[in-house]
Amino acid sequence: MRLLVLSDSHGRKNLLLEAVELHPEADAVIFLGDGERDIEFLKELHPEIKLYAVCGNCDFNSSLPPFLIEKFGGKTVYATHGHYESVKYSLAVLKQKVYNCSASIALYGHTHVHDTTYEDEVWYVNPGSVSTGKYAMVDITDKGIMPILCDLYK
Repeated sequence: MRLLVLSDSHGRKNLLLEAVELHPEADAVIFLGDGERDIEFLKELHPEIKLYAVCGNCDFNSSLPPFLIEKFGGKTVYATHGHYESVKYSLAVLKQKVYNCSASIALYGHTHVHDTTYEDEVWYVNPGSVSTGKYAMVDITDKGIMPILCDLYK
């Protein structure tokens, strides 16, 4: 299973669309907030996409949830924008939430910092901001989990 992970489009619909269209092999797209209008645009152009989304701190009056807990490829994924977990300062709150739901993968945005960390058998993946061309893929196979940081400009 391949997940396309995007966050923080901040009105850059063209880059969001470009990342999605580069990866038709993705089984699901997970959007981590700060661009709710942008994903509405994406859904209109590509209604066939399996899209999961959470709200970000810039998604005012959002109907999107603050986090998602879903199973993909048999692995539990915790997805959030990160502002409620104060990820700009520490991953401690996020780690506790991930532990509480026994997730193997934590996806978060908010900081715009492209990063992957493996700690205590959990992958923490921040795709960065797609408004600057950054995003991530997460492959889930019977051999394990492989996050891949991507850049539209490289």
